[in-house]
Amino acid sequence: MNVGEDMNFEDIVIKKDPIIIFMGTPEFSRPVLEGLINKYKVRAVVTQPDKPVGRKGEVRFSPIKEVALKNNILCLQPEKISESLQEINELEPDLIITCAYGQILPLELLLIPKLGCINVHASLLPKLRGGAPIHHAIIDGYSETGVTIMYMAEGMDSGDIISQRKVLIDDNDTASTLHDKLSILGRDLLLDTLPSILDGTNDRIAQEESEVTYGFNISREDEKIDFTKTGKMIVNQVRGLNSWPGAYTTLEGKIIKIWQCYRTSEIYDQKLPGEITKIYSDGFGVKVGNGEVVFTVIQPEGKKKMRATDFINGYHDNLVGKILM
Repeated sequence: MNVGEDMNFEDIVIKKDPIIIFMGTPEFSRPVLEGLINKYKVRAVVTQPDKPVGRKGEVRFSPIKEVALKNNILCLQPEKISESLQEINELEPDLIITCAYGQILPLELLLIPKLGCINVHASLLPKLRGGAPIHHAIIDGYSETGVTIMYMAEGMDSGDIISQRKVLIDDNDTASTLHDKLSILGRDLLLDTLPSILDGTNDRIAQEESEVTYGFNISREDEKIDFTKTGKMIVNQVRGLNSWPGAYTTLEGKIIKIWQCYRTSEIYDQKLPGEITKIYSDGFGVKVGNGEVVFTVIQPEGKKKMRATDFINGYHDNLVGKILM
């Protein structure tokens, strides 16, 4: 079901200043909301509840709450979105815009706004539906990705496409750099698309189900490096998990996160996957499925990020021949 697909726009009268509610939580959403505020009146924002972080348990606001407070915008933070349905309904929104909110929206909410609910999604749908499309675009070896403005439906990221815009994935891109690119791209595409949504002239294209792929939330299993995989796959995994949550392996039972690496042309047929092969001027080589990868920036358990050369210099034994698991 695509919510609002039978809507007759001619029967809807939108005021000069539409009532917009924005729903989002992480840093990715901040430029999108700030851009929206510069062009339109945002009646309220909905974001996840404040949560304690760090060892001291200090409570921090979400980036979206920070923007709302700065701009004197009503901020709702329900534990479950169903708790705020009545309050949202009483605001009589013309349009609800979501961007990485963090909760599944019930059908009752999707039916509230006159023009429906639209979402800013960080992939070229139907590719990479799910909660971690940026990570998976790199991990899965995509050469390009982008942003989709879409109508929300009951299925996960399955609603009709309104507009899309592409961006190339550079060889040096990480999840962090791609995140920043797509956040700005999402802001710009939303602002370019909104006029057509408000006047009823926008496109509405059903997704091709045969082309669907998924970018589900990252699991602990996704973070662990499998050294039987190819060098390219491992490099993509490290890039795709940088700067959060990080790819990892273990050395002598202790976790080491890997933040930067590259492939070489070396072949070590007699060595085991995960075996440390050689010390380089910028790190240490590791045998992988089809060759060797050199780790250059790492983070040993309980320590800060460091150059692999510093780790090598401070290590109590010769690394060559040891096995990463």
